[in-house]
Order: sequence, then C-alpha cells, then structure tokens
Amino acid sequence: MRIAREEIFGPVLSVIPHNGDEDAVRIANDSDYGLSGSVWTADTERGLAVARRVRTGSYGVNQPYSMDPAAPFGGMKASGIGRELGPEGLDGYLESKSVSVAEVG
Repeated sequence: MRIAREEIFGPVLSVIPHNGDEDAVRIANDSDYGLSGSVWTADTERGLAVARRVRTGSYGVNQPYSMDPAAPFGGMKASGIGRELGPEGLDGYLESKSVSVAEVG
C-alpha cells in the first residue's frame, strides 16, 4: 500500500488491516522511511510493545506523535540520521575534551 511505504507530510491517518501484531510491525517497517508513526489500541502495554519494534525516530501510542522540545526528534532509514532538539540535538555542536591532572609535590 503506497501510503504506508512513502514519506507523507501532512495530516494523514491511515487505517490498514493486518493479521496481528507481527503483521502490523512488518507492514510498518516495510518502508524506506522512518520519521514517525503511531498505533491505536485499547491495550496500552501492547501498544508500547509494538512501538518498541517499529523502526521510526518517534512514535505515539493512542495519539499522533506530539512534538516535545525537550525530546530528541529525527528519523531513521531514509528519513534522516541524527537528532534535533533535546540533549541529543546539542551533541553535534559540542566539542568534548578530556583533561587529566596529576598532583605535584
């Protein structure tokens, strides 16, 4: 299904039939992209289990992914590498240095 395999920017909600969690995860991961996604279920723990297995940079359970400036944002696969926002978004601007000191005298 094209809408499940391409990167769509816009307010889109697709309802795709599947044959259980394994099939749903397979459908979700069968894409070159992985920016964000969501799952809707009456069982939150089951939704979290699905979220852990879907290869996206962000994921919502019973809601679309809601942007939080304190949380890292970015995709996987052809949706990009690295993160913006949150502490992880600052890493690219930092220059780390190790300093060791020996006591004298």
